[in-house]
Amino acid sequence: MRTLSRAITGLELPAIEKISESQKEDPFQVLIATLLSARTQDATTHAAATRLFNVAPTPAAMVTLSVKQIERLIKPVSFFYTKARHVKATCQKLLDQFDGQVPGTMEELLTLPGVGRKTANLVLILAFRSQQNICVDTHVHRISNRLGWVQTRTPEETEHALYAATDREWWPHINLYLVTWGQHICRPNFPRCTGCVLYDQCPKIGVTAISKHPAPERLAS
Repeated sequence: MRTLSRAITGLELPAIEKISESQKEDPFQVLIATLLSARTQDATTHAAATRLFNVAPTPAAMVTLSVKQIERLIKPVSFFYTKARHVKATCQKLLDQFDGQVPGTMEELLTLPGVGRKTANLVLILAFRSQQNICVDTHVHRISNRLGWVQTRTPEETEHALYAATDREWWPHINLYLVTWGQHICRPNFPRCTGCVLYDQCPKIGVTAISKHPAPERLAS
């Protein structure tokens, strides 16, 4: 993890991290941006979230929009029809049950429409500075298994396995480090193993072919 913390320096951050930084960890905008991000490329997520928050930066402003208006603002994120309904319903629930504030517990976050463990964990880590949570998406699931840290079939299994397999001090950072590394180096297909800073430590479980293009030299030091 220390090696990765140094290696990701200078790489483009995941979209949610950028939104979190730019909005000073605003829980509402972290929540909604994370809802939009599922199965969507980072650039698309960032652009859609920016358009949406320029029009409706708060739950109260969001509920004044129709679902169709939200759809137009967030398109072309994946499943934008469903996500628009979830955004509207989540904002209404925030106003009705939580005084317009994003709740700060896993149990409460999971009651919001469209919110699963990945979204809830990321909101707790980025917006509430939790030190007790690990956020697992497809990158974290893939790389954790590829490194041999865990042997799991689903992201939820990986989350629970990582609590036992990793030191607590790294829990809030695992998502940032592995997502950034997964987007740039440890890709799903043809990972850029040559020159990877973890090359000698990684058993490359499940890797059948690597990229002909090595990791950039500045990342291999």
